[in-house]
Amino acid sequence: MSIIEIIVLALVQGLTEFLPISSSAHLILPSQILGWQDQGTAFDVAVHVGTLIAVIIYFRKEVVAILSAWFKSFSAQGKTDDSQLGWWILIATIPSLIIGYFFKDFVESYSRNAYIIATTTIVFGLLLWYADAKAKQIKTIYQLNWMSALLIGLSQVVAMVFPGTSRSGITMTVGLLIGLNKQSAARFSFLMSIPVIAAAGSYYIYKLISADELIDWQAIVMGSVLSFMSAYACIYFFLKVIERMGMMPFVIYRLLLGMGLFAYLLL
Repeated sequence: MSIIEIIVLALVQGLTEFLPISSSAHLILPSQILGWQDQGTAFDVAVHVGTLIAVIIYFRKEVVAILSAWFKSFSAQGKTDDSQLGWWILIATIPSLIIGYFFKDFVESYSRNAYIIATTTIVFGLLLWYADAKAKQIKTIYQLNWMSALLIGLSQVVAMVFPGTSRSGITMTVGLLIGLNKQSAARFSFLMSIPVIAAAGSYYIYKLISADELIDWQAIVMGSVLSFMSAYACIYFFLKVIERMGMMPFVIYRLLLGMGLFAYLLL
């Protein structure tokens, strides 16, 4: 990989992993427009590790509190708000782990279809607009229940099966539709990304170990560092932006991106 490819793909992965704008739509553009080759399993591992570290460090206090309370919930101390949140994150993760394990080949075979990505980028962008404009948005993250968590988890499966949906986008959309306020919908989406990205990273590491792929260590180091930096900055600024402007800037961006991708494919 060239230096330009490493920088662009790592920054794109870090930014789009958590913004509701679809990482698939952005990662396909270089290969479709510029003719870049697939970055390979090793680079996928690097950028996933970078984004995982970013979200864990940013939410380190919440992660420690949730894990501590969750383990204590097995003892006589009983349940707390944080321990219940830990259970809801676990419940929300289960559908993705099941689909990811049994249908990973199907998902990967369709993940490069630009027409599907362009369509879902527009359709789920409009759904995000509806949720942002019409939902009540009165609940906090601690007012979730197991059914709401499962519903958000099932929505995450949609993003796995239909690339271009955006994992963060669809989970925030459903969070808003069930009544979460913007901050809570975003925070739950970010927190539930930790086990999902960890599982994806583990899968890529397994593929890397079992394959005879040459490792470009320059790409690995640069990719992980740049994806970490862009992902951390993305989380920080996103949580600031949605309080003032809501989801509309991302809705507009998705519509323009989807139409632009369609225009490129048709022309």
